[in-house]
Amino acid sequence: MVLTDAQDPYDEDARTREDDRGGDPTVGRIDAYEGARLGRRSLLAGALAATLAACSDKTPPAPAPAAVPSSTPTPTPTPSPTPTVPVDTRPRWPLTGELLKDKKDAHHAAVAVKVPDNRQEHPQRGIDDADIVFVQLEGYLDANGYSSTRLVPVFHSKMPDTVEPVRSIRPVDVPLLSPMDAIIGNTGAAKWTIAYVKKHSQHLEAMLSYLATRGTGSYGTDQSRVYQYQGQTYYDRATTCHPKVLAKQTKRFRDGPPRLYFPIASTKAEVSTVKGKKGRTLSVPYKGNDYRMSYTYDKGSGRYLRSMPWGPHVLADGKRVSTDNVLVVKAHQHFEHHEPFHDIIDEKGTFYYFHGGKQVSGTWRKAGVAEPFAFTLKNGQPLKMAPGQTFVELPDTKAKLRIG
Repeated sequence: MVLTDAQDPYDEDARTREDDRGGDPTVGRIDAYEGARLGRRSLLAGALAATLAACSDKTPPAPAPAAVPSSTPTPTPTPSPTPTVPVDTRPRWPLTGELLKDKKDAHHAAVAVKVPDNRQEHPQRGIDDADIVFVQLEGYLDANGYSSTRLVPVFHSKMPDTVEPVRSIRPVDVPLLSPMDAIIGNTGAAKWTIAYVKKHSQHLEAMLSYLATRGTGSYGTDQSRVYQYQGQTYYDRATTCHPKVLAKQTKRFRDGPPRLYFPIASTKAEVSTVKGKKGRTLSVPYKGNDYRMSYTYDKGSGRYLRSMPWGPHVLADGKRVSTDNVLVVKAHQHFEHHEPFHDIIDEKGTFYYFHGGKQVSGTWRKAGVAEPFAFTLKNGQPLKMAPGQTFVELPDTKAKLRIG
């Protein structure tokens, strides 16, 4: 996704402050009272002296009148104003953090789509328009007991006409998508996963599948991707999703846009990677240690170019996949109920964030199914990300990253 908005996402709005000025009103009242009391004492002393002089043979000179202290209060020093940190209240697209001109434009559901990522299922279509792309375990074990990857592009600021191919849901989709109350386009799920999704249906709308929405135009078939194998016709590479149409099938009321998913910096100087380490290349392993997703920073575009284990990640229209941000969330992986799991609910682990050719790392935490991730840098400060598209890689805790 290329930023085309005329407004720089880091432009600052003019802000004003009011100094809190003032003094203690009781000070003036106390000074006035003391002046009057001292004045009365001076007048009494003068009268007594005059009486004594009248009784003497020699009249002394009249005493000078006593000075009455001024009742004007002593000025109270103006306190120095307490420095305040301006709060950035400008509206933003909730999944990219980019500035939003009209809040009403964001008042619709985010639509995710399950996209297979094996080599025979490429090329894909539409994922370059996603705000966020999650990379997770596929779920099908190979002969060595390892799983490949599956993608979950999430669309909100842009809605492509077509995303393909489309496959089934995985358990980790529930905690990843619940914080944004998303709809997820899919071709179904295993029995255990369907029950799990229904249990958390208040946070994620996952039942608008291919079969459940037949006749609405939410899905379709790309006939060029239908294939034959051992006399059988297969459509697993040919199912397409139309996010704009699917978004209209929801009956759930949403009174506003999803909340901000990532911690976004207000200015370029606030982005955590400004003071980060070198991070021009990244390699993330799945299926053990050799099946790697890779990213290379392109200074000309300011984006990371993505590669698959067999070469550049290229879409059906010939476009190279790239992204503004790469976020690696390492979490324990395992299989239960014949399904792949990423342990991220009520858990914590290590994260790496890449932007602008640099990287930082720290600890992530997630406090429940519907709660977003929280990220803390090694120095104890909160992570601040740059606005833009983000790829989120979800490798195992034991995955050995290659960073250059």
